[in-house]
Amino acid sequence: MSLRWALHSMKECRILVIEDHALVREAMVRALDRLGMQCSFAQASCGQEALAIVEAQKDFDLVLVDLMLPDMSGFSLLSVLAHRFPAIPVIVVSALADEASVKRALKAGASGFLPKTLSTEQLVGAVQTVLNGGVVTPELSEMSPQRLPRKRSVESISEQFGLTAAQTRVMELMVEGRTNREIAELLGLAEGTVKVHCSAILRALGVANRAQALVVLARQGLRG
Repeated sequence: MSLRWALHSMKECRILVIEDHALVREAMVRALDRLGMQCSFAQASCGQEALAIVEAQKDFDLVLVDLMLPDMSGFSLLSVLAHRFPAIPVIVVSALADEASVKRALKAGASGFLPKTLSTEQLVGAVQTVLNGGVVTPELSEMSPQRLPRKRSVESISEQFGLTAAQTRVMELMVEGRTNREIAELLGLAEGTVKVHCSAILRALGVANRAQALVVLARQGLRG
């Protein structure tokens, strides 16, 4: 038993489960009751609700999140959590277990990626690994093939236009249709800073306004 796991075992472990399907969310909570330690759980059905919970409490030991949320992309939520709460490890639990999704999630700040096909024992073991400071990913044989036509990754588009990491986070939320105020609130930035990032994105894309930027990005394969 590692020192970190021993310390977790001595106190209540606080876990947030973000999943829009109530039955799946409750099943995950029941499964994690088998961790062999005292745990308390918070649940959220969308990204905004999850961010409000974390902002209010801040002392979670772990967050589990689905990629398919009703109000925002799970990848965008990962980026926001990594930016605002970098000390909280996050595990993606998703049916989208293809190699590109796994790589993108890890690059966005996830500490693990688990397919929803895992058994309860495998889920519990993976959570213990992350609580011990490790990283968990599915085996290549467990990943589903990526469907065609294949979208280009956010990273490749960002590299093509020379965007910084901060500008890339703003770009993803722009594509989701977020206003500057919403982006500022999600990323914990001043609205003026978001406007600066947006202006830099427009210059990089060679367009005059946000509508034109969205057209360019859609042609590159990036859509909300």
